[in-house]
Amino acid sequence: MELTGKKDGFGYLIKWIIRLGDLLVINFTLILLSKLLFADDAFTSFINNVRLVEKLLLINLVYFVVASIIPINLSSNIIFFDKIVHRSFSFISLYFILLTAAMLLLGIDRITWIDWSVYYIGLSIIYIIWHITVRIILKWYRSKGYNYKRIVIIGSGNRATDVFNELKSSDYGYKILGAFDEIPDLSNPSINYLGTLSQVEKYCIENKVDEIYCTLPNSEESVILRLVNFSERNMIRFFLVPEFYEYIKRKLVLNSLQSIPVIGIRPEPLQLLYNRVLKRIFDIVFSSIVLISVFPVIYIIFGVIIKLTSRGSIVFKQRRTGLQGEEFTCYKFRTMYVNDKSDSLTTQQVDPRITPIGKFMRRTSIDELPQFFNVLIGNMSVVGPRPHMIKQTSLYNGLIDKFMIRHIVKPGITGWAQISGYRGETKTIKQMEGRFRRDVWYIENWSFMLDIKIIVVTTLQLLRGDKNVY
Repeated sequence: MELTGKKDGFGYLIKWIIRLGDLLVINFTLILLSKLLFADDAFTSFINNVRLVEKLLLINLVYFVVASIIPINLSSNIIFFDKIVHRSFSFISLYFILLTAAMLLLGIDRITWIDWSVYYIGLSIIYIIWHITVRIILKWYRSKGYNYKRIVIIGSGNRATDVFNELKSSDYGYKILGAFDEIPDLSNPSINYLGTLSQVEKYCIENKVDEIYCTLPNSEESVILRLVNFSERNMIRFFLVPEFYEYIKRKLVLNSLQSIPVIGIRPEPLQLLYNRVLKRIFDIVFSSIVLISVFPVIYIIFGVIIKLTSRGSIVFKQRRTGLQGEEFTCYKFRTMYVNDKSDSLTTQQVDPRITPIGKFMRRTSIDELPQFFNVLIGNMSVVGPRPHMIKQTSLYNGLIDKFMIRHIVKPGITGWAQISGYRGETKTIKQMEGRFRRDVWYIENWSFMLDIKIIVVTTLQLLRGDKNVY
């Protein structure tokens, strides 16, 4: 049987060139910083120590561990700057977490956290520059007609047009040869008509097609099955665009029950065990640092002021809605006079219940610090949708369609909605819907670096002050 020729070997070579470049960047940055910034100190001794071989082996071994978790992808995200930066920061952050843990476990002498932080920042910058450069070179190389994948589309109509436009507008390294169907699609003359469905196999073999995108309806089951079998026999990747795509235009997730394909209607990165573990480790480390370093001082200072200016406890406890709709006890510094409406009435811009010191604490979010105990316990996360009072949850669930979706992840101290202008009181249903949409976006697009971004932006907003918080 005649087989389709492939060009995957070149892509494989590019990936290894990138890996070798990564290793050079990691080692070069370490040596460069030690020479430029840390002469005659702990960082230099880290390099010059007799255990240098062990360290270099560890530094490079950890890279391959991380590379197996976050692999190189040449088919997408070629020139999307934000995605390159995001992936690079994720890679380097995980690399440093594992490298630090390995050094501590193996008893390899340590350098100071300041020096280690400089290496982290320096390596991140150089690593990002390196990967942006690679993508620019690869894009230029593909513009010359090299290292692309030949694509054909099967079918016509809206779905075929959408697939064509999506592939054409992206920079995935695709060359769209045209489309097959029983009759030409006159509605989109930009798609080259290649012939009828009976001519697909011959054309694909003669033109060394790499991928087929099939948009045929389910009624063409026999044709689809024929093309699937042909593709697998000839090492052509086959992609089927489902009919329901036209009324569910959103990111979907394909899973399987043994041999039965199952399509999820919403991507949930935190359903992956690795992501949940990474987020939980960060929550524990971050909340522990806050509770050990900042919280004791804040508790003493503001605890005394709270007790002197109003009667009642220092810490206020309130039942709120958490993961999977379960109730939990949320902790805050008390910012109001003791009243019987704290569980039913939300804070207003002019609220006589708020104490003088409470206004300052709420404006600076100091009142939220005890929630790091919630994070440490495990019923909250540092970043996530903000938890509502039980009565609020019941109210909004009746007013906003699918409102409970925001509870499929742990609530957070800060979140994507809060840094997007939805911090503080939501006076209208429209505002609440806006917050809800951003909470759902966070759930569907979660990443470790997104959490870091939210924390950084939250900190900057707190320093500038937010008029919506009272």
